[in-house]
Amino acid sequence: MSAAKKPPKGDGLLPKELVESWSKIGYGLGALGVAAFAAGMLGADQARFGAAYLVGFMFTTTIAVGALFFVVIQHLTKAGWSVAPRRIMEWLSQGLIASAVLFVPLVVMAPKIWHHWMGEHAAHDQVLVQKQGYLNQPFFYARAIVFLVVWALLATWFYKLSREQDSTGDRKLSDKLQVAAAPSIAALGLTISFAGFDWVMSLDPHWYSTIFGVYIFAGCLLSSHAMLALCIVRLRKDNIGGNLLTVEHQHDVGKFLFGFVVFWAYIGFSQFMLIFYANIPEETVWYLHRWNHGWHVVSMGLFLLHFIAPFLMLLSRTAKRDPRLLAAGAGLLLFMHWVDLYWLVMPNFDEHFHFQWVDIAGLLAPVGVTAAWLSKRVLADPVYPLKDPYIPEALKAENL
Repeated sequence: MSAAKKPPKGDGLLPKELVESWSKIGYGLGALGVAAFAAGMLGADQARFGAAYLVGFMFTTTIAVGALFFVVIQHLTKAGWSVAPRRIMEWLSQGLIASAVLFVPLVVMAPKIWHHWMGEHAAHDQVLVQKQGYLNQPFFYARAIVFLVVWALLATWFYKLSREQDSTGDRKLSDKLQVAAAPSIAALGLTISFAGFDWVMSLDPHWYSTIFGVYIFAGCLLSSHAMLALCIVRLRKDNIGGNLLTVEHQHDVGKFLFGFVVFWAYIGFSQFMLIFYANIPEETVWYLHRWNHGWHVVSMGLFLLHFIAPFLMLLSRTAKRDPRLLAAGAGLLLFMHWVDLYWLVMPNFDEHFHFQWVDIAGLLAPVGVTAAWLSKRVLADPVYPLKDPYIPEALKAENL
């Protein structure tokens, strides 16, 4: 193996000054998030803040679920190119542990958030009466516990074994992770789909879409890869990861990001087209709420800035290999992912499009707490798997 193809030397840890800097940012965001949560709880309409908090919660949780899916699929396929990117996604997936705690305020605010079917008037609504077997509070909370526990356990277990291999170098751990990957993929697919049904689609319990779970899943993939792209660009700036985190790996992540831009647009358009074509009033009303009274601005913004602009930005080979262009595209997509979730949730609470300060507070609370937790949880660990058996393959990664 030539010198240019050797893995990075050392313990793979982030520089001490970078850990301290990122930790300060993480803890600072945590303090800001707690302050934003207190301000939202004390100084705003509870239903509005609950909706804004749900948007923020879904933002951090979907990123973490998408990251966990990436980790599991790499083990399932025995992928070799992604050794270092996989560790970054293992880090991001640890946010699911924070999500389990961050769901508690949603339980407190649940009667105001999901008031359409949790309120007393639901007993007089024949549609909701027919759905009571599924949309009832005990079953709703039981499902939420299952979702959050499954995600937290999978994220913890996959990361634990990966870190164990850093010490032992045991090849059998990779085999064990691969065996567990297939059922884990199935569990992730089912849980995130039903979480989307429960936490977002049920905000309007009269409306339904069988593709909605896939739409939420597409957002998970897109947002997590946008975060991965930003992390790789930042780490490569200081040459962290060496030959395990090169422009070739950045290019691969850029291709995934571009592909998921198209996937998100395809799923979103498929849902819209089928509802538009059928023209059934109880289905089309959901889109009418997202077009009238100023919401058309957000709807058109999603089309232009969540699909057209990033599609053109990431289309070329140059964009995927240029850190500035890739970071710009990833940053835009991450912001638009939050806008997308805002568009899904807020029209259920405000017929007219009115952006308020509480919407930012609802975002800062989950983002801040998750950032603080990740700062404590992962920054002191190696930035790539030190003794992964696929390191030689990762060193050969090349885009022709």
